[in-house]
Amino acid sequence: MNALKRIRACLMVCTLAVLWPPFQTLAQQNSQASATNVQQTAAERDGQYDFDPLLGSWKYRLKKLMNPLTGSTTWVEFDGTGNCFKVWEGAELEQAKFNSPTGNIEGLVLRLYNPQSHQWRLYWANRKAGILDPPQIGEFKNGRGEFYAQDTVNGKTILIRFVWSNLTTNMPHFEQSFSDDGGKTREVNWITDQTRVRDDTANTH
Repeated sequence: MNALKRIRACLMVCTLAVLWPPFQTLAQQNSQASATNVQQTAAERDGQYDFDPLLGSWKYRLKKLMNPLTGSTTWVEFDGTGNCFKVWEGAELEQAKFNSPTGNIEGLVLRLYNPQSHQWRLYWANRKAGILDPPQIGEFKNGRGEFYAQDTVNGKTILIRFVWSNLTTNMPHFEQSFSDDGGKTREVNWITDQTRVRDDTANTH
């Protein structure tokens, strides 16, 4: 019996000697993967201040494409004014008035940052309609913000894209485009260039 026990013990040691290196390698790989995931999570940027450069008062110069997605090439240009103020860190309200050739436009933009998803939601409301449009959702990368939503125009489902650039200058730039082919092509239909009126720090809270 003692000889049989010694044989069994020897077999167990040999088995562990064969199996241990792969287990050790797998454990090291899992440890490295966990460390990488932690580093990636820690490296995700905090974007709650992305829109802070828009705080204050502005003049707007706008270009609007008449009858988007119809092949129209007729643009109208007009001016506007607005003010953006902070509600809390990662939440801002912007009030704007535009002197459109087709009638005055009075609007409100609500911008909300989600710290879990690291994304912004941008809501637009026209005073005449009195409702918030579906939010544009997105984020900034390398100073350029892209935000997307799905909506309906003339009974057809379309994709809308907002693009923000030059926010850290005194002339931020905004473009809105529509796509009726699932994003394969896009037609820009609204362009806004802003000029700062003054450094309004009273509304930064």
